[in-house]
Amino acid sequence: MRTEETDKKQYIFDNRALTALIIPLIIEQMLAVLVGMADSIMVASVGEAAVSGVSLVDNIMVLLINVFAALGTGGAVVAGQYLGQQRKEKACQAAEQLVWFITVCAVVITLLIYACKYWILHGVFGQIEADVMGHADTYLMIVTASIPFIALYNGGAAIFRTMGNSEISMRVSIVMNVINISGNAILIYGFHRGTEGVAIPTLVSRMTAAILIMILLADRRRAIYVRPSRGYRPDWDMIRKILGIGVPNGLENSMFQLGKIIVLSLVSTFGTYAIAANAVSNVIASFQVLPGMAIALAVTTVIARCVGAGDYGQVKYYTKKLLCITYACMVVTNVIIVLALPLILKAYNLSSQTAEVTADIVIFYAVCCVLIWPLAFTIPATFRASGDARMCMVISVVSMWIFRIIFSYILGKYMGMGVFGVWVAMIIDWVVRSICFIARYFSGKWKHQALT
Repeated sequence: MRTEETDKKQYIFDNRALTALIIPLIIEQMLAVLVGMADSIMVASVGEAAVSGVSLVDNIMVLLINVFAALGTGGAVVAGQYLGQQRKEKACQAAEQLVWFITVCAVVITLLIYACKYWILHGVFGQIEADVMGHADTYLMIVTASIPFIALYNGGAAIFRTMGNSEISMRVSIVMNVINISGNAILIYGFHRGTEGVAIPTLVSRMTAAILIMILLADRRRAIYVRPSRGYRPDWDMIRKILGIGVPNGLENSMFQLGKIIVLSLVSTFGTYAIAANAVSNVIASFQVLPGMAIALAVTTVIARCVGAGDYGQVKYYTKKLLCITYACMVVTNVIIVLALPLILKAYNLSSQTAEVTADIVIFYAVCCVLIWPLAFTIPATFRASGDARMCMVISVVSMWIFRIIFSYILGKYMGMGVFGVWVAMIIDWVVRSICFIARYFSGKWKHQALT
């Protein structure tokens, strides 16, 4: 095992490697947000019923994508730790087990959704208007077929990030999003199709992305590759290691989505202006934290390799360095957004009351992003990459339910702060998380929990 004072010249990632890892991740995250916005604009041209139907189904799809991303993270951590140990064969085995396992899970989920379609449409979605139900039914039938492909893409992208090659997943993401957007435009505006005009390009783009990333991952010249095989022999010890990270991370993400839905139901009681202000603020907020989200993915890649090498000196060094980079990126991003805020609000054509509340939320959120977000969300990425995912889940879920959800009702409803109070409650949650994560970091209890 290396000492904590390893010569920095021998460190795994130099500045050029970190830049090559982080910049494509930021571009990929930005693409996802921009394409999501473009999608919503195109769907709106089909009609309000289509927007409602698609958004209902997308709630389920987002949940599933988060689950697959969590499993991908689990596989990436295991493969990354093996790579850090210079055990290429085991890293390849971990990648193969991830690809097969995530595909099998996705196929089972796909079949379950088709089998339970009636219950999802009428039980989960409840009493909705007939035209909304029709759009939701059409969209669900087509997009559900894309679940195995989006699972494969997420798994493949995670493996490429583990190798430090995020440029590949970025390029595949660009192809996927170009197909999606151009397909939407052709079918909706050119052929005047309805909901299927949105669903079919989604399916085709995800199929293309999955095929491309698997072809690229089969290249034996790469640090990690997946051998084509007709049969699947589950390695339960390897799968257990992957699930050791993936399950807590997936539960954490799922609870977060559930919490968002609960909070949204509260916001809807504050009136139309509050719903609009919250919606616009959420869109802007996705850009405010975008670089931080991208760098958190890079943290997983870098730290997993260092932990695999048994070098906790590098773990500390890169955690501190990537935390500083996150702070710098958050400052630049949020200063630009705050300066551009008058133009952004004007583009949305909001009422004076809604614009005022939105401005208050965005400026408050910008300050908190700069001061608190990195501590609440970058540090736990180090823990997950070290194998300490379960404690991350416990801290995050408990803090969210107690401080974000309960305080949303206390501040927003009972103290009369309205939608602004809901955002204050979220920041209280961040503060509590930060305190817990900083305490755990300095306790050192997250060390020596390597999975390999």
